[in-house]
Formats: sequence, C-alpha cells, structure tokens
Amino acid sequence: MSDTADVPFVPVRFAVLAISDTRTIEDDRSGATLADRISDAGHVLSRREIVQDEIAAIRSVLQRWIADDTVDAIVTTGGTGLTGRDVTIEAAEPLFDKHMDGFAAVFHIISYGTIGTSTVQSRATAGVAGETFVFCLPGSPGACRDAWDGILAPQFDYRHAPCNFVEIMPRLDEHLKRGKLRQADV
Repeated sequence: MSDTADVPFVPVRFAVLAISDTRTIEDDRSGATLADRISDAGHVLSRREIVQDEIAAIRSVLQRWIADDTVDAIVTTGGTGLTGRDVTIEAAEPLFDKHMDGFAAVFHIISYGTIGTSTVQSRATAGVAGETFVFCLPGSPGACRDAWDGILAPQFDYRHAPCNFVEIMPRLDEHLKRGKLRQADV
C-alpha cells in the first residue's frame, strides 16, 4: 500500500451525525473528533447534527443527507452497542443498497489493538446508500479516531494505492442507472 505523490488530493464532502439522548453539539466530543479530522485532512464538513436514539429520527436525517448532492459520505457516531437504546444499525442498514462487510472486520482489528475484547460489543457497520457512503461508528472519541485514522483517512485520499473510495465515487450510482434502464425496457 502506498500513496502516489503525483496524483492530486480530491476533497470529499462529509456529514457527521452524532446519535445521543444526552449530548449537545457543544459537548459532543466524538462528533467534534470526526469534524476536526475531516477538516484537517482537507475535506469539507457539509453537515453536522445531533439526534436522539430513535430509529425514525436517525433514518430521517440519513435519508435527507443521502438525497443531498452536497454530501458524499456520512459518518455517524453512537448507538452501535447492544443496549435497547442503541438503534443506529437498525435505522441505517435498511437504507444500504450495498453492505461493506470489510469495514466492520477491519474496524474490529484496529479496535482490538486499542480496547481488546471489548470491541465485540460494537456493531460498527458501513454501506452504500444510493451514491453515498455511510459509516456507523461507536460513540466514543477513541473509536472515532481509530476508524478515521486507520480506515477512513486513507480510503478517502485519492492518492492512496492500490485503491480508494474516492476513485470509485463516480461509479456508485451504476446500480441505480442499471435499474432505470431495465424499467425503460419493460
């Protein structure tokens, strides 16, 4: 794995959604961690909100951002655990057109190095919804750092080789176009 210096950096437009019944934007350390890392990497923070642990509320924001042309990728933080209030996965996964199983696997490897076997309590997940990447992370700043530094930062750097998310972004809607073509043939 390497970065190619002769390829220009391409900024990506991110939205950050914190899921919490108790936090506000002012004291949301996990959302702030992501927002800072996104900006520091040269990307654009298009949206940032906080919403309660309610499936309908989470899904509503996600659907709005998935339809928003100024959002390329969504990163959520919180609600990925095992308790009754942890419903981010139930809100997000039905919106995925494609699941990214490798994200959870790599996240758990990285997380294991930081918190050991406690990583099994996370249901971190990712997928593609329409033309938008969606990543659901645990609600701790450490988990957000691990995911950003270990996975998202390199994958959202167009210079990262052998492959990265940025280079496939123009083709994320192929399944949508293919479906429209099939409907036109009917």
